[in-house]
Amino acid sequence: MKTKIGVGAIVALMLLFAVLAVFSAVSFLQAPQPVARMLGLATLGIVAVGLWTLWRELRFGVMMERLGRTLAAEGGLPADDLPRSPGGRIDRTAADAQFEAFRAGAEAAPEDWRSWYRLSLGYDASGDRSRARRAMRDAIRLYSS
Repeated sequence: MKTKIGVGAIVALMLLFAVLAVFSAVSFLQAPQPVARMLGLATLGIVAVGLWTLWRELRFGVMMERLGRTLAAEGGLPADDLPRSPGGRIDRTAADAQFEAFRAGAEAAPEDWRSWYRLSLGYDASGDRSRARRAMRDAIRLYSS
Protein backbone atom coordinates (compact mmCIF):
# COMPACT_ATOMS: atom_id res chain seq x y z
CA MET A 1 0.00 0.00 0.00
CA LYS A 2 2.92 2.34 0.75
CA THR A 3 4.18 1.88 -2.80
CA LYS A 4 0.83 2.84 -4.30
CA ILE A 5 0.67 5.96 -2.12
CA GLY A 6 4.19 6.89 -3.21
CA VAL A 7 3.34 6.33 -6.87
CA GLY A 8 0.19 8.43 -6.46
CA ALA A 9 2.21 11.27 -4.94
CA ILE A 10 4.77 11.16 -7.75
CA VAL A 11 2.01 11.12 -10.38
CA ALA A 12 0.31 14.09 -8.71
CA LEU A 13 3.58 16.03 -8.67
CA MET A 14 4.27 15.13 -12.30
CA LEU A 15 0.81 16.32 -13.35
CA LEU A 16 1.22 19.55 -11.37
CA PHE A 17 4.57 20.13 -13.07
CA ALA A 18 2.99 19.41 -16.47
CA VAL A 19 0.17 21.91 -15.90
CA LEU A 20 2.58 24.61 -14.76
CA ALA A 21 4.92 23.92 -17.68
CA VAL A 22 2.04 24.12 -20.19
CA PHE A 23 0.98 27.50 -18.77
CA SER A 24 4.57 28.69 -19.10
CA ALA A 25 4.78 27.31 -22.66
CA VAL A 26 1.59 29.14 -23.65
CA SER A 27 3.09 32.39 -22.36
CA PHE A 28 6.22 31.78 -24.42
CA LEU A 29 4.16 30.96 -27.51
CA GLN A 30 2.30 34.28 -27.21
CA ALA A 31 5.53 36.28 -27.12
CA PRO A 32 6.57 38.06 -30.32
CA GLN A 33 10.20 36.85 -30.25
CA PRO A 34 10.96 33.72 -32.31
CA VAL A 35 13.33 32.37 -29.64
CA ALA A 36 10.57 32.58 -27.03
CA ARG A 37 8.17 30.73 -29.33
CA MET A 38 10.74 28.02 -29.96
CA LEU A 39 11.23 27.71 -26.21
CA GLY A 40 7.46 27.34 -25.81
CA LEU A 41 7.35 24.57 -28.42
CA ALA A 42 10.29 22.80 -26.81
CA THR A 43 8.58 22.99 -23.42
CA LEU A 44 5.41 21.46 -24.86
CA GLY A 45 7.51 18.69 -26.41
CA ILE A 46 9.21 17.93 -23.11
CA VAL A 47 5.86 17.83 -21.32
CA ALA A 48 4.45 15.49 -23.98
CA VAL A 49 7.40 13.11 -23.67
CA GLY A 50 7.16 13.20 -19.87
CA LEU A 51 3.44 12.41 -19.86
CA TRP A 52 3.90 9.62 -22.41
CA THR A 53 6.67 8.11 -20.28
CA LEU A 54 4.53 8.39 -17.16
CA TRP A 55 1.62 6.64 -18.90
CA ARG A 56 3.87 3.89 -20.23
CA GLU A 57 5.39 3.16 -16.80
CA LEU A 58 2.03 3.24 -15.02
CA ARG A 59 0.54 0.85 -17.57
CA PHE A 60 3.57 -1.43 -17.19
CA GLY A 61 3.14 -1.52 -13.41
CA VAL A 62 -0.60 -2.14 -13.54
CA MET A 63 -0.23 -4.95 -16.08
CA MET A 64 2.65 -6.51 -14.17
CA GLU A 65 0.53 -6.55 -11.03
CA ARG A 66 -2.44 -8.01 -12.91
CA LEU A 67 -0.33 -10.81 -14.37
CA GLY A 68 1.17 -11.54 -10.97
CA ARG A 69 -2.27 -11.81 -9.34
CA THR A 70 -3.51 -14.07 -12.15
CA LEU A 71 -0.48 -16.33 -11.91
CA ALA A 72 -0.76 -16.47 -8.10
CA ALA A 73 -4.46 -17.39 -8.37
CA GLU A 74 -3.53 -20.23 -10.75
CA GLY A 75 -0.85 -21.44 -8.33
CA GLY A 76 1.92 -20.84 -10.86
CA LEU A 77 3.83 -18.12 -9.05
CA PRO A 78 7.23 -19.43 -7.92
CA ALA A 79 7.97 -19.31 -4.20
CA ASP A 80 10.32 -16.58 -3.01
CA ASP A 81 12.56 -18.97 -1.11
CA LEU A 82 16.02 -18.16 -2.45
CA PRO A 83 18.71 -17.82 0.22
CA ARG A 84 19.55 -14.24 1.13
CA SER A 85 22.44 -12.48 2.77
CA PRO A 86 21.89 -10.76 6.13
CA GLY A 87 21.44 -7.53 4.14
CA GLY A 88 18.63 -9.08 2.10
CA ARG A 89 20.47 -9.66 -1.17
CA ILE A 90 19.62 -12.83 -3.05
CA ASP A 91 22.40 -15.40 -3.35
CA ARG A 92 23.53 -15.19 -7.00
CA THR A 93 24.44 -18.86 -7.32
CA ALA A 94 20.99 -19.98 -6.21
CA ALA A 95 19.32 -17.32 -8.38
CA ASP A 96 21.31 -18.41 -11.43
CA ALA A 97 20.30 -22.05 -10.86
CA GLN A 98 16.65 -21.06 -10.59
CA PHE A 99 17.03 -18.83 -13.65
CA GLU A 100 18.08 -21.79 -15.79
CA ALA A 101 14.81 -23.55 -14.98
CA PHE A 102 12.83 -20.43 -15.93
CA ARG A 103 14.83 -20.02 -19.14
CA ALA A 104 14.15 -23.62 -20.10
CA GLY A 105 10.44 -23.07 -19.40
CA ALA A 106 10.35 -20.00 -21.66
CA GLU A 107 12.16 -21.88 -24.43
CA ALA A 108 9.73 -24.79 -24.13
CA ALA A 109 6.63 -22.54 -24.20
CA PRO A 110 7.55 -19.31 -26.02
CA GLU A 111 3.91 -18.30 -26.57
CA ASP A 112 2.88 -18.68 -22.90
CA TRP A 113 2.92 -15.42 -20.98
CA ARG A 114 3.36 -17.35 -17.72
CA SER A 115 6.77 -18.67 -18.74
CA TRP A 116 7.91 -15.15 -19.69
CA TYR A 117 6.63 -13.76 -16.38
CA ARG A 118 8.64 -16.39 -14.48
CA LEU A 119 11.67 -15.70 -16.72
CA SER A 120 11.36 -12.03 -15.80
CA LEU A 121 11.43 -12.97 -12.12
CA GLY A 122 14.52 -15.09 -12.77
CA TYR A 123 16.31 -12.24 -14.51
CA ASP A 124 15.39 -9.89 -11.66
CA ALA A 125 16.64 -12.31 -9.00
CA SER A 126 19.90 -12.69 -10.95
CA GLY A 127 20.32 -8.92 -10.99
CA ASP A 128 19.67 -8.31 -14.70
CA ARG A 129 16.93 -5.67 -14.47
CA SER A 130 16.95 -4.59 -18.12
CA ARG A 131 16.34 -8.14 -19.36
CA ALA A 132 13.78 -8.63 -16.61
CA ARG A 133 11.80 -5.65 -17.93
CA ARG A 134 12.10 -6.93 -21.50
CA ALA A 135 10.83 -10.37 -20.51
CA MET A 136 7.97 -8.77 -18.57
CA ARG A 137 7.05 -6.65 -21.61
CA ASP A 138 6.94 -9.88 -23.64
CA ALA A 139 4.71 -11.46 -20.99
CA ILE A 140 2.37 -8.46 -21.08
CA ARG A 141 2.26 -8.52 -24.89
CA LEU A 142 1.42 -12.22 -24.93
CA TYR A 143 -1.18 -11.79 -22.18
CA SER A 144 -2.85 -8.89 -23.99
CA SER A 145 -3.08 -10.68 -27.35
